[in-house]
Amino acid sequence: MLNPNLAESDQASIAQKAKQARASAQAPPAPAARQALLQQAAELLSREDAVLVAHYYVDSDLQELAEDTGGCVADSLEMARFGFTHSASTVVVAGVRFMGETAKILSPEKRVLLIEPQAECSLDLGCPADTFSTFCDQHPDRTVIVYANTSAEVKARADWVVTSSIARDLVADLSAKGEKMIWAPDRYLGDYVKRQTGADLLLWDGSCIVHEEFKGEVLSNLKKQHPRAKVLVHPESPASVIELADVVGSTTQLIVAAQQLDSSFFIVATEEGILHKMRQTAPDKTFLAAPTAGEGATCVSCARCPWMKMNDLQRLIATLQAGSSQVSIDEEIRIRAEVPIHRMVEYGRQRA
Repeated sequence: MLNPNLAESDQASIAQKAKQARASAQAPPAPAARQALLQQAAELLSREDAVLVAHYYVDSDLQELAEDTGGCVADSLEMARFGFTHSASTVVVAGVRFMGETAKILSPEKRVLLIEPQAECSLDLGCPADTFSTFCDQHPDRTVIVYANTSAEVKARADWVVTSSIARDLVADLSAKGEKMIWAPDRYLGDYVKRQTGADLLLWDGSCIVHEEFKGEVLSNLKKQHPRAKVLVHPESPASVIELADVVGSTTQLIVAAQQLDSSFFIVATEEGILHKMRQTAPDKTFLAAPTAGEGATCVSCARCPWMKMNDLQRLIATLQAGSSQVSIDEEIRIRAEVPIHRMVEYGRQRA
């Protein structure tokens, strides 16, 4: 479905960028080379007084390197918070562009490096700041809530920034105060929050190219094959998939559920990179990626973000050696974007 807020040319541009990202992904290194690359990367991180923060969706080598060198593996908000509190003068982000921007917004005095500056996000790309600002201007009576998967410029236009872990609670609280809201950019997460809270939400029509590919009918058939399986679903997924879930939650919430639920078998509907952490924290359990294709498709589960997969050890080493890919944000925009981000952080702290 085309996003009515975007021209068809913009939609085509997103698809083309995703195709280019897939084509640029490198094959994993051979075992012997892998160990040498891990050692070289660790030495460079130490030399550059740098800490590596990695998202759950990136390559498992980067996740392990982050943890082994004193960094962290987390969702986008915790990545930024970790970089903010860590003593390192350089924060290296294994993720996508908006994650690097969020880290820089919270840590303007630090050098923030992106492993791959061309790593985008379809939600971010599908919500251009100028178009979105015009949309908000047309509805001045509404509180503007934007998902973390947006640019610094879009965050600067917002009243609140949210992650999937606090979205439902925050919208419910604002709705109880009588507020009407704009929600951007993910229509599936927005629809889920709207149905859960009954809030008056005006939805921007964006989507994640990974999560929107999950198929409810095929997932239902898979559940029949594994009747004892618990289904874990990220709320960026279509409603037909969410309806089949035992747990709907953020990446961190799904990882915790996998550890705590009384089940040994899970079907997981989110980017497949999360399976590494799930298997690491619950090694006695079995995790199966949810289907993203219909019957007869050659790819049963293609839940791979092409931009996340651009992050690898070779690119990390090249970035550290060159000191390139520094994140920079206009200071006026950074200051404005910092306000709704800190509101989010404080709200999350109060809910903890």
